[in-house]
Amino acid sequence: MKMRLLLTAATLVTVLLLAGCAAGANPALNTPDGADHIAGFWSGLWQGIISPITFIISLFSNNVNIYEVHNNGGWYDFGFLFGISIAFGGSARAACRR
Repeated sequence: MKMRLLLTAATLVTVLLLAGCAAGANPALNTPDGADHIAGFWSGLWQGIISPITFIISLFSNNVNIYEVHNNGGWYDFGFLFGISIAFGGSARAACRR
């Protein structure tokens, strides 16, 4: 009984932490390319890591986008793909199966 309560509490805390990391509305969506903030590698990395959560939220909300509209190109893309590989485990899972 005590173990089940502990598992439920840990699950609740994990869900709340993940919900707190979800991306919000993109304020630069309808602004010209010369916006104040251009997303680079670190923004791409973070948005790639939280992409599974953001994807689920984007299914139910038109205000949330997975991909940053104003980015600096290659470095943002590299960070985004690297973040996705971190979120989904990359090749580490394949190596562990052997």
